[in-house]
Amino acid sequence: MHDTVETLNALGIALPSPAYLTGVIFFSLVGMVGYYYGKRHARTRMRWLGLALMLYPYMVWQTWLLYVVGAGLSIAVWFERR
Repeated sequence: MHDTVETLNALGIALPSPAYLTGVIFFSLVGMVGYYYGKRHARTRMRWLGLALMLYPYMVWQTWLLYVVGAGLSIAVWFERR
């Protein structure tokens, strides 16, 4: 197993940290809930916010940025539900 990790690092491929994976899973779940809530209540903006929460981790590679953007979008979903 250790040789496999060294080979991946030599190729320039780094495995994501557990904190990054936790953030991806958490914010994607919040996005799914927001998307389905918006779909059920015919709220277009909520659907777009949910979709953004589900897809933005594909464009963000730094863990700190993942949490900052995710927190901002989650706050927007929170205020949009009212």
